[in-house]
Amino acid sequence: MRPFRLLPLFLFASASTLAHAEVYKCIDASGRVTYTNDHTLARNCVRLQSDQAVSSVPAPTSRPAAGAAPAAAFPRVNPADQRARDDTRRQVLENELSTEESALAAAEKALAEQEAVRFGGERNYQKVLDRLQPFKDKVELHKRNIEALRREISALR
Repeated sequence: MRPFRLLPLFLFASASTLAHAEVYKCIDASGRVTYTNDHTLARNCVRLQSDQAVSSVPAPTSRPAAGAAPAAAFPRVNPADQRARDDTRRQVLENELSTEESALAAAEKALAEQEAVRFGGERNYQKVLDRLQPFKDKVELHKRNIEALRREISALR
C-alpha cells in the first residue's frame, strides 16, 4: 500500500522534466524570424538559452488623427429617403406575405386531397402517415414563413 502513496509524487516530479523544451531561433533567406522547439526543423538555427528572462511589451495604442470623425459616426440619410426605403421594404414584405399565403392555401389543398385518398397497399396506418408527412411539412413551412413575415412587417416603423 505504501508504494501507491509515492506514485502521484513520482508522476508529478517526472512531468516537470517533460515540460522543458529547447527553443531555436531561425532566420530564413528573406529575413523572417521564426521560433521552433522541433529540433528536426531547426536547421541553420541558433538555440536560445533557457535562462533568459521573458518580457512582454504591450502594443502601442493608436490614437485617431486630429479632426478625424469618431468611429460611430454613420452617414446621415435624409428622412424622406429613409421613409421611401421603408415604404419600399414594406411593399416587398407585403408582396412576399401574399405569395406565402397563396402557397399555404395551395399546400393545404394538396394535403386535404391526399388525406381523402386511401391506397390499397396502405393497410397499415403508419404508411398513410408517412405518405402525408411531406405535405404536412410543407404546410408548416408556409405557416412559419407567414409568421416571420408578419413579425417583420410589424417591426417596421
